[in-house]
Amino acid sequence: MLEHEFGEPVTPSRVVVLGERGFVARRLIAWLRDRGIPCRAIGSAEVDLVDPGASASLAQVLKPGDSIVFASALTPEKGRDRAAFFKNIAMADHVCRVLAGVRCTQLLYISSDSVYGSRHTDIDEASCCEPTEMYPLSHLVREKLLLDACGRASVRLAIFRPTAIYGATDTHNSYGPNRFVRSALQAGRITLFGQGEEERDHVYIDDVVELVGLCLLHRSSGVLNAASGTALSFAEVAHVITAAIGRPVVVESAPRRVPIFHRRFQNSALTSAFPGFRPTPLNTGIRRMLSELGSPPWLVKDDPPARV
Repeated sequence: MLEHEFGEPVTPSRVVVLGERGFVARRLIAWLRDRGIPCRAIGSAEVDLVDPGASASLAQVLKPGDSIVFASALTPEKGRDRAAFFKNIAMADHVCRVLAGVRCTQLLYISSDSVYGSRHTDIDEASCCEPTEMYPLSHLVREKLLLDACGRASVRLAIFRPTAIYGATDTHNSYGPNRFVRSALQAGRITLFGQGEEERDHVYIDDVVELVGLCLLHRSSGVLNAASGTALSFAEVAHVITAAIGRPVVVESAPRRVPIFHRRFQNSALTSAFPGFRPTPLNTGIRRMLSELGSPPWLVKDDPPARV
């Protein structure tokens, strides 16, 4: 659950975004600048968080009163082994080390819903975290390190656990809307594992950014799952995409790699924290994604909110 320091939005003195070139970070930086919120973006070319000297370099950039968004990590396509795990831990350790010497007011960490593991079907913020692979385990360890460091430095910590994020500027091309849209546009086909029976929650990138922004404006602390609250099967996702594209797309089946399991998220904590927030329905988000990718102009129109 989230707790707000400010009941009404208060503009941060400055937001420092770590992970300048990442999917969420790039969109967040644009969101902040569009609203005139002071922002300082830091990428690995300036401060490589894996480097042993990262804490000293970061300390030279940070100022008292800063809000930090930690959106930097080695994602699974860059490695799922022990080496990637320890690099991710080193990055968090270097951020933790600098907190003791700089009087920042808030740290917002972009974690992952994968920390909950694969045993859970219905998930909320109180669900047990039991990751079974190196990447989600690294996120959980990073969360614990930041929780300890922020507690010692009296820095408000907000932990974001987004579900599968989709959008035109995605950099991962993971199985689901991101891969399906690109494959449909480029090859005229979508490949499902099995019949695409598994249900998942997919959240639009602009929704994630808006929630991060709201946490910054209210200086929130606690844990929040960034989810749409609507679980759809991959087959349903493929249907939404083919309908939005408006031309024949072959939907084919490939051998299943893992057993079928579903993941549904309960959004009561999100609704309580931000009662006015309304998640983007998948059909609307897909049309916006197609428009941004340069699809024909007749795809720009938003559909009314509806569950497909």
